[in-house]
Amino acid sequence: MTQDTETLAQIADAVTSLCEAFSGSYWRELDQRRAYPTAFVKAMTEAGYLGALIPEAYGGSGLGLTVAARILETIHATGGNAAALHAQMYVMGTLLRHGSEAQKRKWLPEVASGKLRLQAFGVTEPGAGTETTAITTRAERRGETYVINGQKVWTSRAEHSDLMILLARTTPKEQCTRRSDGLSVFLVDMRKADGLSIRPIPTMINHATTEVYFDNVEVPAANLIGEEGRGFRYVLDGMNAERILIAAECIGDATWFVETARDYANDRVVFGCPIGANQGVQFPIARAYADAQAARLMVCHAAGLYDAGVSCGAEANMAKLLAADASWKAADMCLQTHGGFGFASDFDVERKFRETRLYQVAPISTNLILAHLGEHVLGLPKSY
Repeated sequence: MTQDTETLAQIADAVTSLCEAFSGSYWRELDQRRAYPTAFVKAMTEAGYLGALIPEAYGGSGLGLTVAARILETIHATGGNAAALHAQMYVMGTLLRHGSEAQKRKWLPEVASGKLRLQAFGVTEPGAGTETTAITTRAERRGETYVINGQKVWTSRAEHSDLMILLARTTPKEQCTRRSDGLSVFLVDMRKADGLSIRPIPTMINHATTEVYFDNVEVPAANLIGEEGRGFRYVLDGMNAERILIAAECIGDATWFVETARDYANDRVVFGCPIGANQGVQFPIARAYADAQAARLMVCHAAGLYDAGVSCGAEANMAKLLAADASWKAADMCLQTHGGFGFASDFDVERKFRETRLYQVAPISTNLILAHLGEHVLGLPKSY
């Protein structure tokens, strides 16, 4: 094995050991109450995993997205869910690559130590959806302060975060030459944001997602990340990282579904033999395994490109597409393998089934990925 392979294996083993303290009953109980996994997030923070991407100079581990992907994949492969903490990894791209040295020194050490939580990514709006350039939340410069008004939706973990990476319009759309112009990124300290209010959105899964309202929220001009008006380009780093890391979680889900189905098919005896001896049961499990392994290669490829600083928009999107499809097919296979027992909460299959279904829609829908590949990679006409 290479040193990198050895490191990844060691990290996966360590994360697996940590996750053993958070069994299926822990996640089931939280799911029933729609509660935040505070104890799990605390354990991951104290172990240093949430600071994996932060350079050592700022108190982190200085590791790459490839390692972060393996951490999140392992959480899901053990039956857990990393949605409560994964944003602290993927929003790092925006701050690390485009933030000033002063901003990094001010915020990153406390994020790395766990004193501050950077879990909220304020981009999507009710009237814009995934058409990011159509957002209307406005940030108006007044001296050394920006005053922000507007609304965000599907801003997950806002109730459990101290800081938010926020995309807002600083120049009216009609005054911009290109749709992507006039957008800026801010680091919002939500502890000091008078006029900011949060409304939880009840959902079919335990995802702690919200609407966030900004009513004359004042943010210091020093919290502007990079140059005003270039924010759309900056958040693309975060979006590519997000898609790669979510893809890694999907691979973890697929692994859990395959292993869970395999174990059940070996143990469940009907008509005198294990149901796994029947090709109608065995072949779908094997197919799900092969699909997940193929998708894993694209996830690893995309993460490697990201770590090398190479443009990877197409690869990040393909990783998300293939991994989400693999996890959803594996989920359906696992539920079918269990039959009626798959619908029983105690088996965790129905919980994981609901959780992994999300990734056909978020953080970007399958159809939009196909539209991106068709137009921007294959040169086909714009389809929307």
